[in-house]
Amino acid sequence: MAVFLESGDRVGDPWEGVDEAALSRAVRAQAGRSVAGVGDMASYLADQVSDAAHREVVGPLLDGRGAGGVVLRGGAVLASWGDPARVEMAFSATKSVLSLVAGVAFDDGALRLDEPVVESVGLAEFDTPHGRGITWRHLLEQTSQWEGELWSKPTWVDAQSTREGTESAGGPPGVGWAYNDVRVNLTALALTVLFGRALPEVLRERVMTPIGASDGWSWHGYASSVVEIDGTEVPVVSGGAHWGGGLWISALDLARVGRLCLRGGAWGGRQVVSRRWIEELWTPCRVKPEYGLSWWLNDRGTVWPGAPRTGRCARGNGGSHLLWVDPARDLVIASRWGARVERLLAEVSEAVPVAAPGRRPGAPPVSTR
Repeated sequence: MAVFLESGDRVGDPWEGVDEAALSRAVRAQAGRSVAGVGDMASYLADQVSDAAHREVVGPLLDGRGAGGVVLRGGAVLASWGDPARVEMAFSATKSVLSLVAGVAFDDGALRLDEPVVESVGLAEFDTPHGRGITWRHLLEQTSQWEGELWSKPTWVDAQSTREGTESAGGPPGVGWAYNDVRVNLTALALTVLFGRALPEVLRERVMTPIGASDGWSWHGYASSVVEIDGTEVPVVSGGAHWGGGLWISALDLARVGRLCLRGGAWGGRQVVSRRWIEELWTPCRVKPEYGLSWWLNDRGTVWPGAPRTGRCARGNGGSHLLWVDPARDLVIASRWGARVERLLAEVSEAVPVAAPGRRPGAPPVSTR
């Protein structure tokens, strides 16, 4: 009997058309493909971070405990491996959750995507000729091209920017893209000031509790990442784990987040986040079409060539942490500390057919492969 994570109306049998034997083989193989060395996170991260001048970890760490994950279809758990309830660091998958928190502000009318951040947030980082041109969209799609230092880490130190970015040094916001953790942390700072309280409180109250998440997840910043609001020091979380911190969450809770997005922001008959915001999350960035608002989009097959082009994902640490959402198949995959995840995506997608139009959830439209 299938275990459903979401209550409410259910359309069709989640096992309809699924090749159960192929699905079982796929997840069994993934269970044996654990990323090496994660049992000592301090040593693992030291090897991962290539920023020689700023290798110091400034946020908390959580040792990993091997591959684990879950496959959902129609809100039901079809398969799992390892311990899907075990909390692990999410690394840059945190960025996609940060964008959901921004959606709460959007739905409340406090955030307008194409409005300069400086119009709603009084931070010195935006009170410069360059900073005054940065919009919330620029921050969330990583096209702000902001330069500076935050929590002892300067933007130039993040090697990810130069490895795969298209940024132009000194160029205006919106014309270049770069994957930069310092700029994402600036986004977290701006959102904290906008809400006037810590982002984990907002996430718990407005998203995680409504979708029935466990109490085990947590979200961390750095030792010095605080901002004063109305005379009180408020902690600011990080948008990844490049230097520690970030979201710590189980595969099951991460899968709930994926299911929420797949359902167009709805859960159990309640609109938790607006459909409009989910559509924005998955709208391609003009200068980086495979990226939306902190979500990766596989529409052109450039993110995971071997996976369906109907998928979009939150990913961290090169994909060893992955939340895959495929509305065409009514499918969610959460994988933690697993290597060769593209093979997992390909094999599970082969075992799970495109859902019939009558049983697909009400999610933003995507093209089918």
